[in-house]
Amino acid sequence: MDKWEIYQDNKKEWRWNRTAPNGRIVGASTQGYSSRANCVENAQRNGYRGS
Repeated sequence: MDKWEIYQDNKKEWRWNRTAPNGRIVGASTQGYSSRANCVENAQRNGYRGS
């Protein structure tokens, strides 16, 4: 199962990464989001099933 990380970057913008079981990043947000909710919404459009 892929691991999802939702985090704030150095600019305090929210981003996400999707990492495969072999450790390779297989997806990432292409932009930073001002709110965590908007970041999660984008991640969900890309397969994230959490909240």
